[in-house]
Amino acid sequence: MSELLESLPAGLPIGDEWVATAETATVVFPYDGSTVAEAPVGAVAQAEQALAAAEGVRRAMELATVGQRRAVLLGVANAIREHAEELESLLVLETGKPLIDCRVEVARTLSTWEAAAEEVGHLVGETVPLDLQPAGAGMIGYFQRRPAGVTVGIAGFNYPLLLASHKVAPAVGAGCPVICKPAPQTPLATLWLVQQTREQLAANGLPEAACQLVTGGVEVGDALVTDPRAAVVSFTGSAAVGHLIARNAAPRKALLELGSNTALIVAADADLDRAVDAVIRGGFYANGQACISVQRLLVHRDVAEDFLSRLQKRLPEVVVGDPRDAATRVAPVIDQRSRDRIAGWLRDAVARGARVLAGEDGTPGDGAFRPTLVADVPRDADLWREEVFGPVVCVTEVADIEEAIEIANDSRYGLQGSVYTASLATAFDVLDRLQVGGVVVNEIPGFRSDVMPYGGVKDSGIGREGPRWAMEEFTVTKMAMIRP
Repeated sequence: MSELLESLPAGLPIGDEWVATAETATVVFPYDGSTVAEAPVGAVAQAEQALAAAEGVRRAMELATVGQRRAVLLGVANAIREHAEELESLLVLETGKPLIDCRVEVARTLSTWEAAAEEVGHLVGETVPLDLQPAGAGMIGYFQRRPAGVTVGIAGFNYPLLLASHKVAPAVGAGCPVICKPAPQTPLATLWLVQQTREQLAANGLPEAACQLVTGGVEVGDALVTDPRAAVVSFTGSAAVGHLIARNAAPRKALLELGSNTALIVAADADLDRAVDAVIRGGFYANGQACISVQRLLVHRDVAEDFLSRLQKRLPEVVVGDPRDAATRVAPVIDQRSRDRIAGWLRDAVARGARVLAGEDGTPGDGAFRPTLVADVPRDADLWREEVFGPVVCVTEVADIEEAIEIANDSRYGLQGSVYTASLATAFDVLDRLQVGGVVVNEIPGFRSDVMPYGGVKDSGIGREGPRWAMEEFTVTKMAMIRP
């Protein structure tokens, strides 16, 4: 067992204590099914206990100074830095992601906490010219940003430590008590993160109950998001679940980071070797389980044959194997259910005329789903229209940029997209017209800096992450109107 896990108290961090649970669940290593650890499984009673504790310390967090909040964030960052290699190894085991991707996750997690510490001092208000209207003549007006209240952060399994950090760090920075709910498959690194946060809260004179964690199933999530004490719900996961959470949380605020079926456009004037490299790097990382990995590849017909020839020659570079091996780029997806779903979608597409250029053919099996390239996928097939969340890239030819943009926009999703081109005019045309939250030019669509505003449009969600923007999401404006 990891030394990080050995350092954790038993149970769940609720209130100022660690509370025992009636059940545990086995966390397994997706590569071979071996046991990583037994994790506590919470129930509705623990969710309600956490909500009561969070509400009980809400005022204490509102009164926390900027200096206290910043010190907590920097303290957690230091702990992450100190235990980086152990965290990388733990993430490999509980997520099954290749080591290279887990190293990226830990590095980005550290940047997120450091950036949050920098942004704490930037939560500022403004004066408002109340005398614009006659009734306000002689008055002074200004607004402050105040903590919204109890925040519930629900994270996905693919980047558990990073996704939890994008909820916990901004909540602490904004002065909000936070309750984190990790994905059932991947609670371990997040438990460690919450423990570190609680230790830093206590070290800086703040209540440990300002950061709690509850595990459990759908009923636990429902209890958290429907309770009126939860002022903000921040969720990262599937569109279907996100939409349900938004309805259940209303009229309170819901920040949703949902799925996508990301498009990469290759223009006729693109540097083909760089565009091919983008698919190799951006289509299969994290075992394809990334919401902004390349899924739909739109290639100008004048260069399509050359492009695909180069791409197929380089596909063997995507090494399939044990995720603990630094050379591995693709390992088994999170569980057999996910593998079966991906294979079923591929099988359906092939039955309807799609051509597998490389990789799997949809035959049922186990183990890693090999990097797969598919052409001629029907536009109404799940493999094209929905989020595959696996190492599959669909490719189609387009006549021009106009058609590429039209096809890319023909989706209920809109998180990020990408274009490879040598033309500034083409780049700005795509930037202007692609219906997504972010457009990347001459880089993989999976590029994300953790300090930028990140989020989607349409069914890909609402609101923006990144410490600065998340802190604004976790605060409300409070107006002061004074007649001296």
